[in-house]
Amino acid sequence: VQLQASGGGLVRAESSLRLSCAASGRTFSRYSMGWFRQAPGKEREFVAAISWPGRRSRYADSVKGRFTISRDNVKNTVYLQMSSLKPEDTAIYYCAADPRDWGTTFSPVSWGQGTLVTVSS
Repeated sequence: VQLQASGGGLVRAESSLRLSCAASGRTFSRYSMGWFRQAPGKEREFVAAISWPGRRSRYADSVKGRFTISRDNVKNTVYLQMSSLKPEDTAIYYCAADPRDWGTTFSPVSWGQGTLVTVSS
C-alpha cells in the first residue's frame, strides 16, 4: 500500500490541525493504520494507531486526550486530529500501515513521506 500524508503546517500553540493520509495500491482493508513523528535531533516515536475497521485505537501518553485518530474506509484515508498543540509537538509526522491483525504492538511495513508540523509558542 502507498501512503500520502498531508495537512501539516505552521500553527500557534493551543491551536488545532488535522493531518490526512491517503492510501492507494493494495487494499486499504485489513490494515491497521497509524502515525509516528520525528522531532529534530530525536528518534521517530509512535503517536497513534487504529485497527481495521476502526473500533480500536491506542495513543502515546504524550498525546492522549489531545489527538484523535480516525479512518474513512470508503475514502481509504486515515486522519489525525490534533488539538491543544504544544511546541513540543513540532515534528515530521509519518503515516504508516501494518497488515497484521490488531495486537499489542503496531509494526508498520509501509510508510508515507511525512508532513511537517511546526507549533510556535
